[in-house]
Amino acid sequence: MGIAGVLQTVPSIALLGFMIPVLGIGAKPAVVALLIYALLPIIRNTYIGIIGIDKHITEAAKALGMSKTQILFKIEIPLAMPVILAGIRTATVINVGVATLASYIAAGGLGEFIFGGISLNNTNMILAGAIPAALLAIILDGLLSIIQKLDFKKLRRILMGLPIVLIVLSAFYILPSAYGSALRAGFTPEFMGRQDGDLGLKSAYGLKIQTVVISDAVMYKAAFSKELDVISGYSTDGRLKAFGLKILKDDKGIFPPYYAAPIVLQSSLQKFPELEKTLNLLAGKITDSVMTDLNYRTDYLHQTPERVAKDFLLKNKLFKTPRNGSGGTVKIGSKIFGEQYILAEIYSILIKGNTDYKVETKTGLGGTKICFDALLNNQIDFYPEYTGTGLLAILKPNPKLITEISKDKNKTYRYVQQEFLDKYKIKWLAPIGFNNSYALMMRQKQSAELNVNSITDLKNHLDKN
Repeated sequence: MGIAGVLQTVPSIALLGFMIPVLGIGAKPAVVALLIYALLPIIRNTYIGIIGIDKHITEAAKALGMSKTQILFKIEIPLAMPVILAGIRTATVINVGVATLASYIAAGGLGEFIFGGISLNNTNMILAGAIPAALLAIILDGLLSIIQKLDFKKLRRILMGLPIVLIVLSAFYILPSAYGSALRAGFTPEFMGRQDGDLGLKSAYGLKIQTVVISDAVMYKAAFSKELDVISGYSTDGRLKAFGLKILKDDKGIFPPYYAAPIVLQSSLQKFPELEKTLNLLAGKITDSVMTDLNYRTDYLHQTPERVAKDFLLKNKLFKTPRNGSGGTVKIGSKIFGEQYILAEIYSILIKGNTDYKVETKTGLGGTKICFDALLNNQIDFYPEYTGTGLLAILKPNPKLITEISKDKNKTYRYVQQEFLDKYKIKWLAPIGFNNSYALMMRQKQSAELNVNSITDLKNHLDKN
């Protein structure tokens, strides 16, 4: 019980992460993690159920000459079965919720809809995953409550058929592995649902590749360890350099410009008059190569965002000692990847050194929807956003307009700047300078071996094989 209790305290996402070096990505690590999470309620209820049996019953069984094994299986387990099944019901409901997180490591499931919806600012997608998951938990709990009321002889017959059910269910994970292309791709939930993502790859390139949905937190490592051949990455990500990956040329231009800039509530600019001028100190200061290097230091060298941010500001003569002023508190938000942590920390240092405002950072807010909703609800004053995300994930204009403006970074910026101001009273400040667009990536060695240097080359290679 002690071991099961300790395992239960490990956060579910961390537990899934620990499984990857041992079992890779996909269903196997997810199943093992779910098994570990099921242990504590089942073990605890089994123990409580057995020790709670009246001692007179077990003493009578001994007096009749029954062995310890006979007492366990013919007396104790049947009498404890209602309590044991209560533990199984608890474990089942817990595991339905935890199972949605398995989509982070390419195990599929309803979590793909939930995390895709969070990333794409799509409430319907979130509900499409959350409602069935809730219903599944209720249905399974109801079925187990019926089983709990059966007598032990009937229950034993059901348990005897359980191995057959498990074998049939396992086929759902075995059969798909026999299908698909020679190469395997891993795309993030957000990438899967975007026109400048998997949808665009299919419509513009006709790309057909065996695909799994995976979190960007683990997909680079999965590509490096040859679990995946192609991934949807970000053009300024430091793990490109760390894991020896190559960006495939987007020769049909489906990825629009993703120039980063802080987006700020108009009410916050009025409340903090010095804020806009301070944030614009960073305008044009970070190029693609500089951002890639900063990301490399956090992603691969494991330096803290605070250290990376301070070193950058010192190098560019933008660092000032914090004033420790007594002004109002500026709340900075960020999404849940390294680049955003760095930018949030840079802005925090700039505000503390150039104004009398205090700073509160709310980092790791998840996808676009969470950050944007937090901004609209005045939970944060600003966060770094990307013009392509503002265009496609938030504004969502008609496809014709997207095609017309997305080829030009200045047109894209001017459009999102005006629309955000009109619709949401949110101002896009001057761009920071770098373009962190989506990109398809392969290992450099594999790219050279297959002679695949562009997305069209990848499509042609798949067609031949």
